[in-house]
Amino acid sequence: MAITATMVKDLRDKTGAGMMDCKAALAETSGDLEAAVDWLRAKGLAKAAKKAGRVAAEGLIGVAADTKHAALVEVNSETDFVARNETFQKMAKGIAEAALGAKGDLDKLGAAKFPGGKNSVADTIKEMIGTIGENMTLRRTAYLDVKKGAVASYIHNQMAPGLGKIGVIVALESPGDAATVKSFGRQVAMHIAAANPQAVDVESLDKALIDRERAVLMEQAKESGKPANVVEKMVEGRLRKFYEEVVLLAQAFVHDPDTTVATAVAAAEKAAGAPIKITGFHRFALGEGIDRSSEEAA
Repeated sequence: MAITATMVKDLRDKTGAGMMDCKAALAETSGDLEAAVDWLRAKGLAKAAKKAGRVAAEGLIGVAADTKHAALVEVNSETDFVARNETFQKMAKGIAEAALGAKGDLDKLGAAKFPGGKNSVADTIKEMIGTIGENMTLRRTAYLDVKKGAVASYIHNQMAPGLGKIGVIVALESPGDAATVKSFGRQVAMHIAAANPQAVDVESLDKALIDRERAVLMEQAKESGKPANVVEKMVEGRLRKFYEEVVLLAQAFVHDPDTTVATAVAAAEKAAGAPIKITGFHRFALGEGIDRSSEEAA
């Protein structure tokens, strides 16, 4: 297929590689953008495999939680000025509260009655758009609960109680001391906000992501010219390093970088007097994945 200037620019923006290298990568991969990113990484030409659309949109991340369940929402606006508006913040907080009942279902949340109001969440947003004169979107929601243990939450860059730029909820199943589990859960939520893991453990990691990383690492290792058995060992070693970057339990704990999250869990189990299992987490960063150059502001 024909390689256009726009395709080359998009690849260059994602990787930081040179224009001619980007053109060559697209030619080698028949114009497949993601495959071209991997080709550049394998050749050592990509400065960073940046995710597409990481330009932030405005708005707020909201969290509503108690000990046993919690919900996250992302409510977007066109400008940060509106996000700082008390009326908009009150709406975002109400949507987060309604999200507890929607349990992660975005359509159900939109149709839910807005707390303290007469209209649905979706209609309340439409009214706010008419009042403020700026486009707004309820983009996503997530939910976690536990039977025994705690669901902890954390808001980073907090602009108002329960509202900020990054929100995290994490579920910890445990029959141990509730206060201890909840306190440790907040530490884990803060870690997740900072470290941005992709899964709790290796088994939970997307197999397609592992296969893709392995393929890139294999191509890099083959460039060394070493025997196949040595190349395989190199790849496995680099995969372990990859896991340390993206798997929660394998990451260095931000509160004590000399230990891992898994080791911190073991220490918390002793303090709580019972096993603790991190069963899931959600991390919302405002605007991630939204391309502000598109026609939609959010």
